[in-house]
Amino acid sequence: MRVHRSGTTLAGAALAALALLLPLGLSGTATAAQDPGARQATPARGSAYLGMGVIAHDGQGPTSGAATLAAQTEGVDVSSHNGNVAWATLWNSGVKWAYVKATEGTYYKNTFFTQQYNGSYNVGMIRGTYHFATPDTTTGAAQADYFVNNGGGWSKDGRTLPGVLDIEWNPYGATCYGKTASGMVAWIQDFVNRYRYRTGRDPVIYTATSWWKQCTGNSAAFASTNPLWIARYASEVGELPAGWPYYTIWQYTSSGPTVGDHNHFNGDYSRVQALANG
Repeated sequence: MRVHRSGTTLAGAALAALALLLPLGLSGTATAAQDPGARQATPARGSAYLGMGVIAHDGQGPTSGAATLAAQTEGVDVSSHNGNVAWATLWNSGVKWAYVKATEGTYYKNTFFTQQYNGSYNVGMIRGTYHFATPDTTTGAAQADYFVNNGGGWSKDGRTLPGVLDIEWNPYGATCYGKTASGMVAWIQDFVNRYRYRTGRDPVIYTATSWWKQCTGNSAAFASTNPLWIARYASEVGELPAGWPYYTIWQYTSSGPTVGDHNHFNGDYSRVQALANG
């Protein structure tokens, strides 16, 4: 009888201890149910890509207002997460231009850059490169230099688009990279000024309206100089950031054929050529 009572007491104590632990989140199942994002790991540095945060943070958003020309020219954007790209397949489907990730911060270069950058050119596309900005790691000027030194340059050959500053949600931490709105605008200006100094071109700015409003205070400081590449996964482009009366490029989906990220250039092929030629 003593043994029986002892076993019952121990079992009861164990159950009571387990009941106390579950509310504290020591059960993976309970934690996931209470906070679906609790177990999502921070991605590895260097793995970010154009539009990485759009679905999670922006969704489809409101649609209305932006000027769209009748002719739109299809393009794609790619990074190392796409691996070796089937450029001939894309070209034959009507894709005429491409942007390739070159760099991130001052610490990462696209490991598939050669295949993607040269491959798009070799099938006949006009192509350019983009830089994923990390304003919390180094200055804008330092990142512009790193970009230009590692594939982000420009030449007036009719086949090279100006570089892109990809400025959007931080996949590694605080949404606005720990900066105030004025601090973010200053960082972007630092990048833009340095890129222009190094290449003679104003970089394209890629962003989403919701992020731009939150992290720059909806600044209109770049609207007269920098072409806008807007992210909005919807049937219409929707509201644009302050100052820009129209978009130059619209990333409209992350689930298109062959590579996922597909874009409309706001104009016919001659307008893509014009941007390449400066």
